[in-house]
Amino acid sequence: MQRVLIIKLGALGDIIIATPHIKQIVRSYPEAEIWLLTAPEFASLFEEHPNLGVKPFPRKGLQSLFAPLQWIRSQSFEVVFDLQGSDRSKMMTALSGATRRYGLGPGFPYTHCPPNKGIVNGEVHSFSRLNRLLETAGLAAVQAGAYLEASEEQRLKVRDWLGKQGLLDREIVLIHAGSSTRWESKRWVTAHFVTLATVLEQQGITVVWVGGSEDVQLNQVLSQTAGIDASGAFSLLELTELARHARFAVTTDSAPMHAIAAADIPVYALFGPTDWRRSHALGQKQRVLTHSVACSPCYLPECPPQNAHRCLAQLQPGEVLARLQQDGMLG
Repeated sequence: MQRVLIIKLGALGDIIIATPHIKQIVRSYPEAEIWLLTAPEFASLFEEHPNLGVKPFPRKGLQSLFAPLQWIRSQSFEVVFDLQGSDRSKMMTALSGATRRYGLGPGFPYTHCPPNKGIVNGEVHSFSRLNRLLETAGLAAVQAGAYLEASEEQRLKVRDWLGKQGLLDREIVLIHAGSSTRWESKRWVTAHFVTLATVLEQQGITVVWVGGSEDVQLNQVLSQTAGIDASGAFSLLELTELARHARFAVTTDSAPMHAIAAADIPVYALFGPTDWRRSHALGQKQRVLTHSVACSPCYLPECPPQNAHRCLAQLQPGEVLARLQQDGMLG
């Protein structure tokens, strides 16, 4: 039996973007034994992927290199897909012993790579680069859309939570207002979120504030004015399932943005300091909201990392509401 290894170590948003490509590789090798090497914190995202084994290894420390190398060497893989492209993943690929090694960049350690590593037709998103990698391997490119599948237990948990909150028969919108502590400048002005949520609730749409441990304090403040605080209530797969019950979502540039978009609902993402062209949610390019094209990305010295960047702060709630009205999300 042919043995295939897929390497995708992180980060979370990049993992989600790569899920349709991972699914396509698995589908294209129906007779093979296929393994995904990833970080432990991402392994649960692939529990419902059929015909895919998952091998987690830490991304930091000595064990992040020597242990996976030892495991890879013991498996006698014939084909490796390096979807990461880092120095660590290149070393893993080089020492895998595989005769076919597919990667994003030219030269060693890859035997096959896309003919052009750079921009093609103005597209710089990692999704497109991974599609070109698939085509290099003779596989069909995939349509934009992440693949995150909750278990039946997770679906029941979400439905039970909605029932307890009295939301099963109500219009809801998910809002992720936070960001990682390393990128607090991705956050919109808190007062703007309050204004947006207040208007939405006046329209009869219940706001659900979502996020993880880093968002607890912010969501507590926001929910005092409007909406329901669901901080830490759901895993990432459960968040995707929750999103399937929502009319639309408003988010910052974050991992929850990608997870919510996997539910195939409209996701309006607020971008300021980061480049939306490189990291917008799959299938949501037309719903990116910025103050102006020239301001995203922005790295202005007067915008310190601990504060909202000027371009993002200048995006007013009225502009967001006008776009929601234009798209038929309100009224």
